[in-house]
This record gives sequence, structure tokens and C-alpha cells, in this order.
Amino acid sequence: MSLRDLLRFAIQALMGHRLRSGLSLLGMGVGVAAVIMLTALGEGARGYVENQFANLGSSLLIVVPGKTETTGALPGMGGAPNDLTLDDFEAIVRRIRQVERAAPIAMATTTTSHGELRRQVAVIGTTKEFLEVRNLSLGRGVFLPEGDIRRGASVAVIGERVARELFPGQNPVGKVVRIDQWRMRVIGVLTSRGTQLGVDVDELVVVPVATAMRIFNRSSLFRILIEARAQVDLDTTAKSVVALLSERHGEEDVTVITQDSVVSSLGSILDTLTLVLAAIASISLGVAGIGIMNVMLVSVSERTSEVGLLKALGVSHQQIVAAFLAEATLLSLAGGLLGLTVGFFGVGVVVGIYPDLPAHPPGWAVAAALAVALVVGMVFGVLPARRAARLDPIAALARR
Repeated sequence: MSLRDLLRFAIQALMGHRLRSGLSLLGMGVGVAAVIMLTALGEGARGYVENQFANLGSSLLIVVPGKTETTGALPGMGGAPNDLTLDDFEAIVRRIRQVERAAPIAMATTTTSHGELRRQVAVIGTTKEFLEVRNLSLGRGVFLPEGDIRRGASVAVIGERVARELFPGQNPVGKVVRIDQWRMRVIGVLTSRGTQLGVDVDELVVVPVATAMRIFNRSSLFRILIEARAQVDLDTTAKSVVALLSERHGEEDVTVITQDSVVSSLGSILDTLTLVLAAIASISLGVAGIGIMNVMLVSVSERTSEVGLLKALGVSHQQIVAAFLAEATLLSLAGGLLGLTVGFFGVGVVVGIYPDLPAHPPGWAVAAALAVALVVGMVFGVLPARRAARLDPIAALARR
């Protein structure tokens, strides 16, 4: 029996039972599509995180009050023996030469209103350097003015969505908003940037840091953002900041987070998550393989006389096994190709709905899904194939 005869035999058998073959093909296709889509989403999540940090530049450091090792919690979630202050910020800028620019951050959520329109927004108190440190840009007006950071002016720069909702159809520059009970003159509007590191830039209100600390009735800072002069200076700068603040506070009570460490940690977590999702999706491939085995077993029982005739004509044991294995392999291969098509289409739909998510299936997942589909089909096709080959030709023909 030639390869051509084997393929014709397998195709005719599958076409003769289209419903059963179609359901098994669908099961295999669903399994492969699930692997493709879930791994693509995992890769997309990692790409999204990397893009978020890339938008901030490559030399960003974040100073957080509280020492992770001593508090036993995430940075900023545990207790901090000493607060970050404006004095700490000024000391960092003045004494650490690797610092290109820095911005203090005081942050809280409060009500911002104009006339009868009001909404809850995140209010950030900072300095003019914040615009460049966070790699933002202005759509209209100007940013925070220079001057003594301890003398905050009553001015505000608002996000694009805040401007659109509080000043519908108007130019907000020069108009007054009320932040909590404080009247602020709008001097600028940020360019729309969407969400960065969990903060929606379009819904921000930015005010001078001293003004924010008065509004929030606080004397401490939430964070200090630092841009190093070069990416190679990140570790040196981080150590210098920790040493300086330890000297000022009498103990090491801050954590300096670098972009590379955060991206690396999140990347490892997302890689593990991607593998777990792929493993979960692969279970459906095993279920599909059982379905193929059932189809083949039914096929053997229905084609007993046909197998008996083939054996009576001199077809060998190995050729019978090969014929039924070819049938199972074609079924699993067709299901795998269907799953790839559906999976790539599904990923395209997700990216179309969420363009900021760079979802794409990794090459290893595509190859592994197709290989597993083939192996599963062949493995679960062995039992029916061997059963067919063991049929006695006389007994099989007697069942015609």
C-alpha cells in the first residue's frame, strides 16, 4: 500500500463520517486556538508593561519611603520610620551629581469642579521637572512655573479628559477650577497619553507641590522621581540616594526602585503566567485526543468487514496500523490548522478592540500547539489502529 493509497483511504474514511470527524476536528481546533490566544494575551501583557516603562525613558528611579526588607511588604505598603520630605528632595538634587533632574510627588484623590460640573480626580503636587521626568507633553498653555518649591502658586495643569468634561466646548486655559475648597487658575492642558503605570494621565490635575501639601494637609512626600544622567548610572545613583537618605534619617528606611528591576520582575511573573495558561489550555488538547480515539474506535467497529477484506487481499499488519494512524493524524492535523486560524483571528480581534495591548502568539507556542496536536492524535490513534490490525480476516468477513 503506497503513501498515496494510505492518504486516499484515510480521507475517504473521514469524509464518510463527516459529523463525527467534524466534531473531533472542532475539539482539536478549540484546544489549539485556546493555547494560541492565551499565550498571545500573556505576551501582550508583558509587552504592555514594557511599553509603559519605555514611555518614561530608560533612566528613571523611584524613591519610596519604607525599606522592603525591614517592613516585609511591598515598597510603600509597609510602615516607614521617617517620611520623605522636601528637605530630602532638595538634598538629593544638590548633592548627587548623577541626577539629571528630579521631581517630588505629593498625591491624593479629591473633588475638582467648575461651576456645577464636578468629578473625582487624582491630584499630583510636583514641580516643573515632572513634565520631562514622566515624558509628558502639553497640548495647550504652559506647565508649572519655576520658583521656590515651598511657595506654591494657585495654578493647575489639567488632563485632557478633565478639560473636556469640566469645560465642554471651551478653552480651559485662564479659567478657574476648584480643587476641594481651593480656587486654582488653569494654566495648561496635558496632551492625551492614556494610562501610564496605573495612572490615567488624561484624568490628572497637576499643581505645585507646596500647594498640594497644603490642600492635603501633609508634610511628607508620596514619592520622589529621579532621572539619572545615563542608564549606566542607575545602580550608582540608586546607591548614592540610599546612602544620602540613610545619613539624613539615621537609618536605611527607603527603597529605590529602578525600571529594569520592575520590568524584570514583572516579566518573570508574566512569563510564568503565560506558561501556566498554556498548560491549562493544553488540557483541552488531551480531551480532543480522547475524542479522536473514540471516533477511531467506532470507525474500526463499523469497518470490520472492510479491514477483513484488506487483510484477505494480503495487506500487512503494519499497513493496517499505518492506514488508521494516517486517519487519526489527518484529523488532528486538520484540527490543529483550524485552531491556528481561529487563534490568530481571535488575537487580531482582541488587538483591534484593545490596540494598546501588543498581543501576539510566541513562536514556541505556535510550534508546540501544532506539535502537541499531531502527537496527541497519533498517540490516541494507536489503540484503534492496533485493534484493527489484530482483527481475524475470516471472522471480519463473516460479519459482512
